[in-house]
Amino acid sequence: MELLPVEGLPEIRPGDDLAALIAARAELRDGDVVVVAQKVVSKAEGRLRNLSDVDPGARARELAQRLGADARMLQVVLDESVRVVRDERALIVETPHGYVCANAGVDHSNIEADETVTLLPLDPDRSAAALRDRLGPVAGVVVSDTFGRPWRLGIVNVALGVAGLPAVHDLRGTQDDFGRDLRATVIAVADELAAAAGLVMRKTARVPVVIVRGWRSETEPGTGADLIRPPAEDLFR
Repeated sequence: MELLPVEGLPEIRPGDDLAALIAARAELRDGDVVVVAQKVVSKAEGRLRNLSDVDPGARARELAQRLGADARMLQVVLDESVRVVRDERALIVETPHGYVCANAGVDHSNIEADETVTLLPLDPDRSAAALRDRLGPVAGVVVSDTFGRPWRLGIVNVALGVAGLPAVHDLRGTQDDFGRDLRATVIAVADELAAAAGLVMRKTARVPVVIVRGWRSETEPGTGADLIRPPAEDLFR
């Protein structure tokens, strides 16, 4: 399996044809998986907020004082959340997509304007599908973002939007190499592809798009929504 950077992309701005920009710089082949950083998808889709236009409310001001953060930034986080899960040391929220993460994915890194932040795409699966429709022979597209993990240090690239490939590979009901029944093993294959691409993207390499070549799907295509654990199965909500 190969991980191939798509280099030379310009700074992405609202309204840019991201698919055309990728296709012009990549030699795509049948079966390729294209992993695209959420940041450039959000920029192209205009998912931006200017903090100078934000008037923080009482809740945001209270959190800002306690967390030592910008109240305007926290107001944007609250606007992008359906529920605050934790507000001690960091603001952990649930987004309308169902993600439980820090700051609702609101971010101000790798943006030209100091007062501008990016928001997550409204529908990452739809974003992935739209890119796949325009990128010719590729097998699938993953829209990825970096998430922290509760029990381990460091951020890891994960899949938000998925099109044309499975998000998970459910091995429950099969057997291991010694004939034992597998009862709980579900592999997050889209997350694994995103994490692999993250080795090439890095945070400051200006490589927001990576081609994964040589990987083959073992199951039917799914969506990024397949990766969200239902609340009834979540031991920590």
